Amino acid sequence: MLDVVVAEGGRPYEFADIQAGVREHGYELSRTRWWRIRTGESPETVPTEALVALSKFFDIDPVYLTDESGELPERIEKELQLLRSMRRSKLKNIAARTLGDIDAKTLDAINALLDDVEELEKNNPSDT
Repeated sequence: MLDVVVAEGGRPYEFADIQAGVREHGYELSRTRWWRIRTGESPETVPTEALVALSKFFDIDPVYLTDESGELPERIEKELQLLRSMRRSKLKNIAARTLGDIDAKTLDAINALLDDVEELEKNNPSDT
């Protein structure tokens, strides 16, 4: 989620931004608790109140963070798809520059492979 949700001006949220935002929703977030949430360490010890406050701050349905069966919000899903596409495009450009004098047939095979992975992820979104 943090890969796609950005603060005003297009910059990533800093901890202080998130801490202040969840405070406005009635929860005091410590740096340690935030680290545990981000890394998934000890998920059973994360209070529901923290997840609800975070979901309100990020403007997503609290069920996404509080229920294991919570669906990925459509906005987040679309932004993740765009991010994956942009990363693949960057990877293709890096491969082309790095491999330099590689023949067109091999470059086409790399592109086809990346396109196949993208298609597979579209058809099986729960696996990504």
